[in-house]
Amino acid sequence: MSLLRALLGTVRSARHAPRLAAALVPDADVLLDAPDGRLAPALVAAALGDPEPAAKLLATTRDAGEWEDRDRYVTRLATFAYNRGDWLTEWLAAAPGDPDALLVTAQLAVRRAWESPARAERLRELAPLVREIAGEAPHDPVPWRLALDHARGAHAGHAVFESLWEQAVRRSPHHYGCHVAALKYLSAQWYGSHRAAFDFAEQAADDAAPDSLVGALPVRAAYDGLRVPPGPDGSVPAGRVDRAVVRALVLSAAFPAGDPWPAEVRNLLAYVLVERARWAEAWEEFGRIGPYATSFPWGAARDAAPGDPLFRFLAARDRVRGELARRTPLGADPKDGPRRGTGRGRAGRGGPGGH
Repeated sequence: MSLLRALLGTVRSARHAPRLAAALVPDADVLLDAPDGRLAPALVAAALGDPEPAAKLLATTRDAGEWEDRDRYVTRLATFAYNRGDWLTEWLAAAPGDPDALLVTAQLAVRRAWESPARAERLRELAPLVREIAGEAPHDPVPWRLALDHARGAHAGHAVFESLWEQAVRRSPHHYGCHVAALKYLSAQWYGSHRAAFDFAEQAADDAAPDSLVGALPVRAAYDGLRVPPGPDGSVPAGRVDRAVVRALVLSAAFPAGDPWPAEVRNLLAYVLVERARWAEAWEEFGRIGPYATSFPWGAARDAAPGDPLFRFLAARDRVRGELARRTPLGADPKDGPRRGTGRGRAGRGGPGGH
């Protein structure tokens, strides 16, 4: 019977795989961490040594209270300055007190400290800078998100973290970046547990607006639970993981396919679906992702050799296509999914992971 199943799987793959491949964005057209239409010109100008478009972009987000965009842009600009920082140096020289230039500088400094072998010590040295920038932001939650990330790496106690969290949510009660920072702190990998992380994520998702990315916070908790060994409170119950997936699927379906805004959430959801061997739903999610691959979570795979997150994204997509084709009867449409009972597996069985 095993030989027969193998032969049938080969025939099914030969029939269905090309049809599935034709429905996805070609590999050559997939982009990693593609900037949106507002950020792209700022990055091009920065590459030419001109900080003015970046300064105008961040000033616009600050004045308009576009906190989610602002958080993304600060992070991306700091990432760009990691290897090409002349434009940021010029910006600081021309406007040493500019709050946006200082915020990007602090983001960059915190990232470098996180990568240091002496992480906690380096982060503690940055504490005055982080406190100053956060303290001078009466409405902006982004410096407080940075303060939360900083506090986690500096081994801040729960009381300190809770006080920072209070300041962050006072400025923006449903800011996605601040919620992710809090979830990381509460995870089993850091200072909490799988149960604490899920409790926090599920409550935040319950309170979020229908189109808020905070609604996908439970699938972020599921991701952490699937990649971190069980702690004292045990492993993550499969029911909580599956409920998190359902929430994220509903949220993803609310955005147009190929929309860059929810791209990271969709990539994360696809990752978890592969971990759960939910091939039909994973295939559908890769279709919604379109050309927008993201470094997270594909850059944190625990079982991957050093390499490109884009390669791992494409490899996972290929695997889903192959698994779905192999499980679909010859006369069926592969887009309808495999037969009941063949599309799911145990968490972590054969899928890519994180570290």
